[in-house]
Amino acid sequence: MGSVTTKKHASGLEYVDVDTPLCKARIFMQGAQIDLFQPKGKKPLLWVSSADDYQPGSGIRGGIPICWPWFGMSDNPDWPQHGFARTSLWTLESVQMREEAVELKFALAITEENNQYWPHDTRVEVIFTLAETLTVSLINTNLGNEPVSLTQALHTYFPIDDIHRLSASGFEGSQYIEFGEGPYQQPGDEVKFDRETDRVYTQLGQNQRLHTPDGTIEVSRENSQSAVLWNPWIDKSQRLSRFNSDDYLSMVCLEAANVLEDKVTLKPGESHTLTTKIGWKA
Repeated sequence: MGSVTTKKHASGLEYVDVDTPLCKARIFMQGAQIDLFQPKGKKPLLWVSSADDYQPGSGIRGGIPICWPWFGMSDNPDWPQHGFARTSLWTLESVQMREEAVELKFALAITEENNQYWPHDTRVEVIFTLAETLTVSLINTNLGNEPVSLTQALHTYFPIDDIHRLSASGFEGSQYIEFGEGPYQQPGDEVKFDRETDRVYTQLGQNQRLHTPDGTIEVSRENSQSAVLWNPWIDKSQRLSRFNSDDYLSMVCLEAANVLEDKVTLKPGESHTLTTKIGWKA
């Protein structure tokens, strides 16, 4: 059946270590952030910068940071970028081990400090389903008496070996905003990379593929018509924290999201689940 154990990183951060006949994984309590997922007999599906030192209070530069309850910058410039969920401590609420998968559920309690950013009565949970593929589901429930709106993303970093040899497909019919300009209509189905790319896609289909020298990664989303495609390229790599100057060569982000007109508005008692699923193409 495998094992699920709680361990401590050299930096002091606690994490859950998962080792089953189907995969290996590691999920940190800080941010409920998964930084390792590797199907048995295959290469890892998540990328982390070797420049990251896993310090408490800093989101890990890689894996899948959870951007919540806003994506990007808040309307208040003094508030943390991408929200506070990725640097907050989550609680592991349940572990279910089955022959075909392990399921771990984490929940985030809104502390008094975070209440200044999010004075709403909501519940947020994330469920990781670990098998030969990885499924991540971010669940929001409005427990209050007034509607609540939020934006969010599962900020997935993928290992792609060589950005010059990467192509991404599944974008036909969508449109995007880049560097605050647009919307532009996506030209064709495929995206290749020869410069900084920072696109917020909308009207996007549910399935994309990353065609890498190591194989094809299949990426799907549920309850999401928006996604972010990002590679910082050369100049921005020099300015990013916890990021090597040449890291742009070996990573790309393709993020399941609810942003722009795809933001989530929950009526009292209503729930919403944003899901992403990733795996190597068979």
